[in-house]
Amino acid sequence: MINPTALISGASNGIGLELAYEHANCGGNLILVARNTKKLEEIKLEIETKFKVKVNIISKDLSLKDAAQDIYNEVKKHNLQVDYLINNAGFGDFGMFVSTDWNKEEEMINLNITALSQFTKLFIKDMVARKNGKILNLASTASFQPGPTMAVYFATKAYVLSFSEAVANEVKEFGVTVTALCPGPTESGFQTAASMDNAKLFKDKKLPSSSEVAKYGYDAMLKGKTVAIHGTLNYILANSIRLLPRNLVTKIIRSVQE
Repeated sequence: MINPTALISGASNGIGLELAYEHANCGGNLILVARNTKKLEEIKLEIETKFKVKVNIISKDLSLKDAAQDIYNEVKKHNLQVDYLINNAGFGDFGMFVSTDWNKEEEMINLNITALSQFTKLFIKDMVARKNGKILNLASTASFQPGPTMAVYFATKAYVLSFSEAVANEVKEFGVTVTALCPGPTESGFQTAASMDNAKLFKDKKLPSSSEVAKYGYDAMLKGKTVAIHGTLNYILANSIRLLPRNLVTKIIRSVQE
């Protein structure tokens, strides 16, 4: 495939931005989606200048109803073909469910689950018709267990993993792959947005960079891996945790999170 075009959501910072650099460095064109128009314009100029590829930007709040449909319509209007769909946009929130903000959690569900699913639904039909295409969905090591103090976030990531594995199986025969990238804690700004800077999981820890995770995930997508868990320790923990009683796992996760 010559100069494949990747659409990346949540592309203005963190892993999403690093995925954009990774794809551009491989000579691919980009469609970048995020809310911050000014930041997207700066990134577009930087990437086009440095990598000599074409960058289209779409400013949109993906937590809004049918935002994915609006973006799909915009892509079609400009006769663009999406070869790689990278559903990176998402966020978390920290706190006991009884006291957290429902409006924020509803926005999280809309972004982490609904927008990701609708994007996949829209673009995968075109990929199946062409018998070619790749999808990368940002899951998490949180996908593998319940998460007290981040109940909704962990649940949304469990959905992303299960959804990705199922759809990957459905479309494999059509030459389309779906990859769930499962990073552990990453130096990406996520913890600040989720009010987790002082949680044991992050405090005084040397975390992998967004760039490391992006490169690993991008390579896994190109190889067509269905589940890509970043880091040897994360891989061992994600798989071994399935062998433990779930009530014990839940207690362990709470102690780590607090």
